[in-house]
Amino acid sequence: MPDGRPVGAFRLTNVGGITVRILELGGIIQSVRTPDRDGCLGEIVLGYGDVAGYLNDTAYTGAQIGRFAGRIDRGEIEIDGVTYPLSVNSGRTTLHGGAVGFDRAIWRGSIDGERVTLRHTSPDGDQGFPGELAIEVVFELGDDDELRLSYRATTTRPTVINFTGHAYWNLAGHGLVSEHTLTVEADAVLETNSNLIPTGGFSSVAGTPLDLREPRRLGEAIEAMGGLDHTYVLAGNSAQLKDPVSGRTLRVRSDEPGLTVYTGNAFAGAHPRWSGVALEPEHFPDSPHHAHFPSTVLRPGEEYRSSTIYRFGVARDRADQARRLSCSTRITSSCRTRSIR
Repeated sequence: MPDGRPVGAFRLTNVGGITVRILELGGIIQSVRTPDRDGCLGEIVLGYGDVAGYLNDTAYTGAQIGRFAGRIDRGEIEIDGVTYPLSVNSGRTTLHGGAVGFDRAIWRGSIDGERVTLRHTSPDGDQGFPGELAIEVVFELGDDDELRLSYRATTTRPTVINFTGHAYWNLAGHGLVSEHTLTVEADAVLETNSNLIPTGGFSSVAGTPLDLREPRRLGEAIEAMGGLDHTYVLAGNSAQLKDPVSGRTLRVRSDEPGLTVYTGNAFAGAHPRWSGVALEPEHFPDSPHHAHFPSTVLRPGEEYRSSTIYRFGVARDRADQARRLSCSTRITSSCRTRSIR
């Protein structure tokens, strides 16, 4: 860090060769490498090679988001009749926890067998949020090719919380995600105003470019709407991303009620616009202002728990299976390492 503090990094590896690299800075998922249909390992998340890249980043690349993922209108919350002004960092709203969210914190990492645990304590009043909040995120990469993130948190005063991960996925390992297909088990999205603040209503996806109940090219939404930045109201618990070129697949499962899909519409600098897609399981943005949304209030004596599972895979058709049978080795000399840092 600029002040000399070290930033630890942890690497998880499974029997299939998948590797995940996690930083203490922001709980960032810096790297995920998985095989394509030819068995070639490649990078599938956007990232940077050094701390400076993340400190200069404005897109929350790879980070754990808190205390509150998404937007809170007017930069204030009310709990038990008390109004708390919050840090405002996007117009008149609080976005992803305020000006200094969990993405800027140095988490304390430790190794527990095959798991990495990151812990962070947010003091009472941090960015205006009440209560001292103790949070931990456990990362576990299984030999079933699943990366599991388990969240736990407690507070000393009534507060609101909403956590998510903000990795940007590009299963091809390079270029844009326009040819990726995405499926989301959702019949509706949150209705929002021109500032992307939920109005409290729900909009059916039927007959719109937002309908992802069947696999749809992300390019269609990008062309029709300038990209996605929408929170889906989950009817199931999963979404699936596929890249037709590499064959890589990513299934996301979570116990959260919503999934925000963001296609990097405002990227600038190191990462071209639409070069990654964030799939963010979370409670609904601006929940404190909408009583009919699932509650995000956490009280002393309660424990917040949530989990997200990323399952990595490869889609193969019959022709591909026949071609692979003729291969003498799984990893061949035709493999080329590509980087999207």
